[in-house]
Amino acid sequence: MTQAEKGDPENGKEKEREKEQRVGVKRPIVPAVVQESLQEQIQSNFIIVIHPGSTTLRIGRATDTLPVNIPHVIARRHKQQGQPTYRDKWLLRDGLNKPESNEQRQNGLKMVDQAIWSKKMSNGTRRIPVSPDQARAYNKQMRPAILDHSCGMKWTSTSHHPPFLVGEEYYRCILLVPDIYNRQHVKELVNMTLMKMGFSGIVVHQESVCATFGSGLGSACVVDVGDQKTNVCCVEDGISHRNTRLCLAYGGSDVTRCLYWLMQRAGFPYRDCQLSNPLDCLLLQQLKETFTHLDQDISGLKDHEFQVRHPDSPTLLYQLRIGDERLQAPMALFYPATFGIVGQKMTTLQYRSQGDPEDPHDEHYLLATQSKQDQSAKAMADRRALSKTGGFEGDQSDEILDRIRPQEVELGSSVNDCLGSRNESQEPPTAHMSRKTAISQFEGKALGLDKAILHSIDCCSSEDTKKKMYSSILVVGGGLMFNKAQEFLQHRILHKMPPSFRRVVENVEVITRPKDMDPRLIAWKGGAVLACLDTTQELWIYQREWQRFGVRMLRERAAFMW
Repeated sequence: MTQAEKGDPENGKEKEREKEQRVGVKRPIVPAVVQESLQEQIQSNFIIVIHPGSTTLRIGRATDTLPVNIPHVIARRHKQQGQPTYRDKWLLRDGLNKPESNEQRQNGLKMVDQAIWSKKMSNGTRRIPVSPDQARAYNKQMRPAILDHSCGMKWTSTSHHPPFLVGEEYYRCILLVPDIYNRQHVKELVNMTLMKMGFSGIVVHQESVCATFGSGLGSACVVDVGDQKTNVCCVEDGISHRNTRLCLAYGGSDVTRCLYWLMQRAGFPYRDCQLSNPLDCLLLQQLKETFTHLDQDISGLKDHEFQVRHPDSPTLLYQLRIGDERLQAPMALFYPATFGIVGQKMTTLQYRSQGDPEDPHDEHYLLATQSKQDQSAKAMADRRALSKTGGFEGDQSDEILDRIRPQEVELGSSVNDCLGSRNESQEPPTAHMSRKTAISQFEGKALGLDKAILHSIDCCSSEDTKKKMYSSILVVGGGLMFNKAQEFLQHRILHKMPPSFRRVVENVEVITRPKDMDPRLIAWKGGAVLACLDTTQELWIYQREWQRFGVRMLRERAAFMW
């Protein structure tokens, strides 16, 4: 194997590749040992697509119509007796028990109610507000009816004392990662997949780009509303624009918890319900999916019933009467103060990497090299311009430049040192300074979903790209699967977008079920499509390559800028 293939930074071929990266040329480094294997057509039934979500792991062969949905949890036995039991918080989260949390929640609910009452129904009439007091008296007197003394549910048996559970052995996989990714996390996932789980090869790609593949769209503003978080990003021709990426620290689970709080105000009859109980959390999630909506034509009180089924316990039937709570809960996504989350960073951007000792030619190296080249080119241009002025002879010009050059080099070095010492918690440099100014306006607050979409589109680099994004807003994930969600979001975007675009954008289109597919599976389906593309053959990272070159293979083979 040559020195260039080993990644020797002094080798001319390596320098040529680094130069190509700086100017945007993407030519994967392919060690000779795997040249033949890349020529072989990889069969899709030997490729596994893995999409880790907030609460569900979606996994399946690329040839499968639908993936297998597995709860994203794992239970392990304690290695030592007496260790404390860890339980996932799920609906509970930090920042809810602070004194100002309830005040913020009440203020958010006032904004939700104002938005509900200010908009007329389709028949032109105003909604009649429904107070929770109107339902409380009815719900307080409700007692459960026993339907069956044994619900049939059983806890998972662990009598055979399994240390852990393992699935089938797989061959290659496509791993979907968030657009705002943590490099260290992705690195560890790839290492675990190749070295510990034994996959022979892996392709890593971003969720939003795969979502456009799965929906058949070339470009779109992708809004991924998950259970724990919401990602917004603009994708154009298979490229996720870094400046447009936003991660909001709320999702479907916050809507579920908000609905529970609202139903409690209305005298929720299941008084033993606890957010710390996973079975009750599953019940509340089911009630959210069944009761809530974003249809402002539905008003007034309505009677519902639901069942409570716990292992080794009777099945109970409850009667429930609620009104505007069904609309208020999902509207909290647009007024996130209603969630009552205090003291947490609610908006995250894609910051620059702090660097990795295993990858010496990362973006810090490229930035520093680019800066030096720019300085050298500028100095040469100044030399030529000075020589043509006629005020000095060529030798005199050289003497002047020689006196100036040490100062330029010293200044350039200090700039490079500053850029190289940045870490992930700091803002990107000058190219993103305008975005830093914009984000500072709401850094301590939570952006509503519609405002986050508008801000993401506004960060696109050109007017044409912005028009594309307004014309194609793709909503995926399971956090916005409410009746009339498409029309509701479309109305808010249309009335809040800049007037200059309102005149030139023919149609603001919000897509919530492309090709009538389940929006929770769109990104996974895009990964399956990716597995079948001929161009994907150049993106595979093989186990032996990873073992030899490590994280450098991600920089060379990832389909996005690592």
